[in-house]
Amino acid sequence: MNPKVKNILEWVYCIVIAVVLALLFRYFIGTPTIVKQISMYPTLEQNQRLWLNRWGRTTKTLPERGKIITFEEPAKISYTSSEIDLSNPVAKYEKKTGLKWFVNNFLEIGKKSYIKRVIALPGEHVQIKDGKVYINEKELEEPYLQEGIVTDVTGVGFDDFVVPENCVFAMGDNRNHSTDCRSFGCIPLEEIESTVAIRIWPLDKWGKVE
Repeated sequence: MNPKVKNILEWVYCIVIAVVLALLFRYFIGTPTIVKQISMYPTLEQNQRLWLNRWGRTTKTLPERGKIITFEEPAKISYTSSEIDLSNPVAKYEKKTGLKWFVNNFLEIGKKSYIKRVIALPGEHVQIKDGKVYINEKELEEPYLQEGIVTDVTGVGFDDFVVPENCVFAMGDNRNHSTDCRSFGCIPLEEIESTVAIRIWPLDKWGKVE
């Protein structure tokens, strides 16, 4: 083989291996991201940089209450009164297989993800009433919310239900400006992409996010 061709092939081989390893690391271990919306204000602000931990997805572990997670946008994000089913409050997702699954999950092309805080866990009775959240009939303390924030369900939504097995109920801290599980239901474990590990930018706010 021509030495020049061999050298080119070796470089191509190294680049392919590096890309594959990077994709595997991003999918199974972690990845950086940028906050693009205001739904988690004041905890997270637009253009802040975060490091996401994806090990929970790899080990199929449900996040704890209070953890901030990311998940893909459900296929349906709003319901009419005749469509909503409080006995099965699970967000609907399109089933992806083969190449479509690879492009969506590994390459993350055309994918939209949400970032929200876990509020309730499997088996817990959630009620949203009087501007507050109740878990198993007890008011949930939420020190991360701004003073005066009211939690309600605008129009038709999920406001009185039991979180199904292997699902979590999550909302944004900026309740009045957050499209979340109140609108589309609980997130199944297999759709949870990651938990927020640390804030890496700006430097004066570097550290663990709570």
